Amino acid sequence: MPDSPIVARWEIARRLRQRRQELGLAPSTITKQLGLSAAYLSHIENERNLMAADKLRPLMTVLEIDEEEQRELLALHSVAKGRGWWTKYSAIFNDEIQRLHGLEFGAQGIRIHESVLMPGILQCPEYVQALMDSPFGVLSPAHSEPMAEARLRRQARLTHPDPLQLTALLNQGVLLQQPWGTDIARTQLRHLIGLIEEHPETLDIRIIPFDSPAVAALVGVTVYLLDFASPRLPTLAWSENGASGHIVEDSMQVRELNHLYTTALAMVPSRDDSLELIKRTERQLSSTT
Repeated sequence: MPDSPIVARWEIARRLRQRRQELGLAPSTITKQLGLSAAYLSHIENERNLMAADKLRPLMTVLEIDEEEQRELLALHSVAKGRGWWTKYSAIFNDEIQRLHGLEFGAQGIRIHESVLMPGILQCPEYVQALMDSPFGVLSPAHSEPMAEARLRRQARLTHPDPLQLTALLNQGVLLQQPWGTDIARTQLRHLIGLIEEHPETLDIRIIPFDSPAVAALVGVTVYLLDFASPRLPTLAWSENGASGHIVEDSMQVRELNHLYTTALAMVPSRDDSLELIKRTERQLSSTT
């Protein structure tokens, strides 16, 4: 998967904090030895700042980190100094959304649940633009074009040389919703069919039928579960409703979301059967025009 400064910074912070805790060192012990302020160390351990390399090296020595791991951390530091594509859009996305984009870009796999709208990473350009132009898409018309552009940039992970492993659980209603009209709904379904057929090894779209008990698993919320290649990084979640969204890092909450998702996935039609349902819905829309 591509390098993400957001993921690299998170991993550095997590590994440094865990190592300090393993050694039983209080933050004050570190700050006294290295001449750092308590606020500075706290910002480093909580990803608010990236420690300069000339300060990172003595910190790793104090933490008794071996040479191999030091090289790993310095390599991560080089990545963390970079700027992700999402920083171009800092004027229109808050810090939480930008962090989601960075985590998404550096994830090995993402599992999505959506109840109403097509997930952004699967939306065709026409669907994206119609959403941005709607009363619910953007707060300012000036943001419509850059937000649409950013949404389409997220989709590059699907065709990257090391592509994202994406699983999406979509309620059947997502296929039938026509908020931007029949033509765009049909175009979106054709786009979705094309993606599924072009990426059989990395894209798994499952439809939750109206009569499936799985519709009750994650009612009314958009959920992402983000998995990472590094064994040092846990799964994170993103939970979103109509008004706001946030990253879920609490391990118990993530485990519960993972359990609900896994249970629902086991209850729905197969990838092939879901694809046939999508095709059937597209044919029905085509027959009405």
